[in-house]
Amino acid sequence: MRDRWRKLIPNRDSLRELSALRPVAHWLNRSELWHFNRRSVSGAAFVGLFSAFIPVPSQMLLAALIAIVTRVNLPLSVALVWITNPITIPPMFYAAYRFGAWILGIDAADLEVEITLQWLFANFFAISKPLVVGAFFCGLISGSVGFTATYFIWRNRVMRRWRKRRRERANRATTSND
Repeated sequence: MRDRWRKLIPNRDSLRELSALRPVAHWLNRSELWHFNRRSVSGAAFVGLFSAFIPVPSQMLLAALIAIVTRVNLPLSVALVWITNPITIPPMFYAAYRFGAWILGIDAADLEVEITLQWLFANFFAISKPLVVGAFFCGLISGSVGFTATYFIWRNRVMRRWRKRRRERANRATTSND
């Protein structure tokens, strides 16, 4: 599984070669940003899912910065942000808005939404506070669920391998004694 991931994601040397990344290339040299271990992958799941809910135009950049600061797997953090796309953003942000309104105790009246910039600018102040609060808490919740699930799935796989090796050793020991 690890080898498949390594083939799919770019390595730090190929990213350092990109001219757009030269100003921050020294940050990409940290080896922990490229590790595939339980801590790094679980942390990346949190960072990527948290960043996916934050309503900013540069979620991938936000995920990359948080991954660099927290020293978790950078490519996976950035890739998980891609759960937000033109199809998933409206329901995710609407749910975040409703959740934020519930947290703040605001009556989240059903807005007559129009997909125009004029509607967005006219209603920006009415929706911004519940949206930001809801998005933050939805990000925390989804990131925590992603972290916990990834951590325990990884742990269970390792434990299964250990048990399998132990059984194989015991079988070899019993067959060699016969």
